[in-house]
Amino acid sequence: MTRGRKLAIASLAFPLMIACTNADAAQCGNGPGGFEAWKQQTAEQARAKGIGSAGISALMSTNYASATIAADRGQRSFGLSLNQFLAKRGASTIVARGRAMKQSHAAMFASIQQHYGVPPGPLIAIWGMETAFGSQRGNQHMLSSIATLAYDCRRPEYFTDQLYAALQLIDRGVLSASTRGSMHGEVGQTQFLPKNILAYGTGNLDNAANALSSTAAFLKAHGWRAGAGYQPGEPNFAAIQAWNAAGVYQQAIAMMGRQIDGGE
Repeated sequence: MTRGRKLAIASLAFPLMIACTNADAAQCGNGPGGFEAWKQQTAEQARAKGIGSAGISALMSTNYASATIAADRGQRSFGLSLNQFLAKRGASTIVARGRAMKQSHAAMFASIQQHYGVPPGPLIAIWGMETAFGSQRGNQHMLSSIATLAYDCRRPEYFTDQLYAALQLIDRGVLSASTRGSMHGEVGQTQFLPKNILAYGTGNLDNAANALSSTAAFLKAHGWRAGAGYQPGEPNFAAIQAWNAAGVYQQAIAMMGRQIDGGE
């Protein structure tokens, strides 16, 4: 959900630096008041962990992202029933367009399936669900979003890991300090957070083929088995669960994927 970024990612499966423990973590907060002090503490810790000048400068330029906090507190759609969720997310449109995408990009999906064992359906469902096939990638300041969530007391450990990954990517020139993304800092056609870019990113994630290949690499790394089913209770459903923690989202991807792949 972002515009004009060059995510020139090649062979980025590097180990992530160890994130702060509870003992040395900067003080979290539930509003903007302590954010500047938190940045100073976090910058000191980042330097100690090997983050370079580009990453530190980018961190210090971030602003508290009130819109990100509002979005984080307002994810009500994940509490809907499956039918309500499918209707809200436009599942019938995703399936119809997804079937057309499967035909028009047949060679690309065949290549991805041959390499990773993942069929088109779930990949297309994720693509449609995450960014409406690349048309809605967001316009939030990626690093400010992630820094705000790392500072926020709701999930600081999880997003501190993401923050250090983002700073590494900025140091390497893979992301820039001005990269735009969605409300939680995801970037690219299928919405990757920084840790997943480090582990699975291949090429410019604003490019559909690269993003879909990276998504397939993620699913394969989380246990996807070529030829096995991916509906609830089947072997590959666990890989879909690893992609997103919301049960209604997982079921929606499985259902739409099956319909795109030719099932009902």
